[in-house]
Amino acid sequence: MVNVNNKYIIGVDGGSQSSKVVIFDLEGNVVSEGKQPLRPMVLRDPGIVEHPDDDLWDSIAAAGREAMSRFPGSPEEIIGLGLCTIRFCRVLLKADGTLAAPVMSWMDARVSRPYVHENDDVKYVTTTTGYFTHRLTGQFRDTAANYQGQWPIDTDTWQWSEDEAFFNSCNIPREMLFELQMPGTILGRVTEEAARLTGFPAGIPVVATANDKAVEALGAGLLQGNTALVSLGTYIAAMVNGRDNPKDAQRFWVNFASVPGGYLYESNGIRRGMWTVSWLQQLLGDEIGLKAKALGISPEEYMNREAAKVPAGSNGLMTVMNWLAPANEPFKKGMMIGFDGRHTSAHMYRSILEAIALTIKNHADAMTSELGIRLERLVLSGGGSNSGLIMQIFADVFGIPASRNVVTGSASLGSAICAAVALGVYADYDTAISRMVKVRDTFEPIPEHTALYTRMNEEVYRQLTGCTDAVLRKSYELFG
Repeated sequence: MVNVNNKYIIGVDGGSQSSKVVIFDLEGNVVSEGKQPLRPMVLRDPGIVEHPDDDLWDSIAAAGREAMSRFPGSPEEIIGLGLCTIRFCRVLLKADGTLAAPVMSWMDARVSRPYVHENDDVKYVTTTTGYFTHRLTGQFRDTAANYQGQWPIDTDTWQWSEDEAFFNSCNIPREMLFELQMPGTILGRVTEEAARLTGFPAGIPVVATANDKAVEALGAGLLQGNTALVSLGTYIAAMVNGRDNPKDAQRFWVNFASVPGGYLYESNGIRRGMWTVSWLQQLLGDEIGLKAKALGISPEEYMNREAAKVPAGSNGLMTVMNWLAPANEPFKKGMMIGFDGRHTSAHMYRSILEAIALTIKNHADAMTSELGIRLERLVLSGGGSNSGLIMQIFADVFGIPASRNVVTGSASLGSAICAAVALGVYADYDTAISRMVKVRDTFEPIPEHTALYTRMNEEVYRQLTGCTDAVLRKSYELFG
């Protein structure tokens, strides 16, 4: 066991909108952090969505330098680094490990199709974690737990598939793939060059984690099947852990967990989830900013205060969260329906928050019904969980307690937990979670609100798209 006094771990969280580097002590307390926003995606052609230049790596390097500049201790006291980045991306590398093409976003249509070899400079096809592992350590290794989608991986063994027909269907030659390792193992050590670019101490071990949602679940303390994590990010979904790997799931996705041999069950979700909240704030613009400034608070806090005055149900104003349509149903659109003279911008804001909770409730119900489990508690993570209003709405809609942790950006903490186990700080994941994850507060459901939301959902909300899809199909023919 490692002495926990004056020792620290770096947790890297490369997200969809920003890259974050957080330095934790071994009790899970934030010591310093850095954050770098990502640049806008490049949309060259329909279905092509790329990260510009080397933005993902550059942002992590910048966030690392910021976190290290604020670190009050000595670099020699940092004992390791846990690495977590965006899932479902595809990265094409040259023989020396540099980019052969821009990184394909998870929103790029090509990542859902077999690889097409169009550039002879490409020698490796990997994930964002594979790419950053190479940038940090010089090794061509990657966590096995970030390979979902069009990859020739055996999800039972967590290794490259031995089924040649399946392997060949992905169209990636074996020699173009990285060596796989399990979460909680050491991938390599930070090179002198990587240390120069990031500020990280040279020589510290880089530890494999998993895909970003699984690492976020670990950092939220999610190990029990009757507790669900709701990740309030650009993409919002509900998740529970399990030990089985069902192949025929109908109403949820089976993903690798951060604990070796475990699986993360993920409900259908909302694309552009919390993005829609930001969209409304930007749409309302200067009016909200000026009122917030006059009160000495942020625009987000102002909107939450105003929306908290709106009754549950937003006086009948309902929102459908389809600001980014599914690929197989491109006609779907975001909607607000039920306006009358009572409604204000605060109603619109609250209606979006209620729509997020109601949509995830329906997806979570479908998942847990198929799994045969009953949820007893929610944990909410991500920046959206800083809103007490959205916490209360989730508790009310689900009818069960909803908690948030001291560290709401739990992917970075999950990365640190993986590193703590790999480095022998704690004997296992349960012990690490018990020491490093701390609950900030819990919101209990208000019975009368739960009753209203239940009736609203069953009698009206679930029926909305069945009534509007036909109209939207016609509209799509005209306007796209």
